[in-house]
Amino acid sequence: MRIWTNEAGDSSFEEGHLALPGGHDGDAIGRTFPASSISFRETRPDQALEWHDAPTHQLVLTLGGTLVFTTRDGSSFVIRPGDVLLAEDTTGSGHVWKLIGDDPWRRAYVILPEGAEAGFTATR
Repeated sequence: MRIWTNEAGDSSFEEGHLALPGGHDGDAIGRTFPASSISFRETRPDQALEWHDAPTHQLVLTLGGTLVFTTRDGSSFVIRPGDVLLAEDTTGSGHVWKLIGDDPWRRAYVILPEGAEAGFTATR
């Protein structure tokens, strides 16, 4: 999933995938790209975060928990364990998220340096 700021200044999202062009013996391997840092975080069940932008260009790797993200126009999408979110909406009206279910949200933040490409391709 990718979330970014559209021309109107609102967060928008689209489904897609990260490129995995290499590999052998049944494996698909993505190209390497630089990362500034990685950190881990856990949020208790039944939590939410009100309107905000992504603090930086980052990949959010969900390890546990399920949550729903909503944008200002009322559109929403669900993130589940194993999903990767490319967060690029660092300006504009932002988004909200709310945990659903009984599991905490466990995730890793991979901070991408300025200009780094994660190899995201939208599903058309």
